[in-house]
Amino acid sequence: MRTEIVAGKRAVLEAVRAGAADEVLVARGTRRSAGMRDVVTAAHAAHVPVREVDRAELDALDADHRGVTARLVRAKPTLGERDLASQRWADDAVVVVLDGVEDPQNLGAAARSVEAAGASMLITRTHRSAPPTAAAVRASAGALLHLPHARVANLSRALDRLRDAGFTAVGLDESAHRSIFDEPCPDGRIALVVGSEGEGISRLVREHCDLLVSVPMHGKVGSLNAAASLAVVLYAYVLASRGRSAG
Repeated sequence: MRTEIVAGKRAVLEAVRAGAADEVLVARGTRRSAGMRDVVTAAHAAHVPVREVDRAELDALDADHRGVTARLVRAKPTLGERDLASQRWADDAVVVVLDGVEDPQNLGAAARSVEAAGASMLITRTHRSAPPTAAAVRASAGALLHLPHARVANLSRALDRLRDAGFTAVGLDESAHRSIFDEPCPDGRIALVVGSEGEGISRLVREHCDLLVSVPMHGKVGSLNAAASLAVVLYAYVLASRGRSAG
């Protein structure tokens, strides 16, 4: 993936930290808040040029730049299905599979939780799925610049490859008979499958899951959005069962 611009202090900071920024552009006269100082300090430490420009120049690049952008951002190379078979997985590796999440904001929010939880990889579809655009990178607060990301044509086949590598596929389904409080998290490698907010996990992908779990809802709202559900399951189900914190 190559994007020309990433905007916003957090996304730019992570772009610098990931070695993905060629240049940082700061609006002339911008108040040097703590967040902006962090960006500039990190850029200097990484020998990334920092250039002050008129705000109008940033406006032309991104209308919601918040005073700073990074130019020529190069993210981690997008992986493919074959890479799943050749990957060296830790014994307790966690992979997150997103089925049909088409909104870049939702992709970014999900990727932020995936990276924060220390998961090994994010897997999405190549079709009917949000690509890792600049908007998604910003929504992820730069997490997509750190996180290995595979895009595959066939999620069912990808789950088969993961199963061959010793993964248990756990699907998050609001209609599942057992919740994350009823069903123990399997030991070993986990592939956590999350569907879109509207349709959930597709039928074929659901059939390739080893078990299905739901998030119990105790309030009046019937469900959480996909990114929020993912965060709950990653921390309250997968990581909690392993007795370790993310990091």
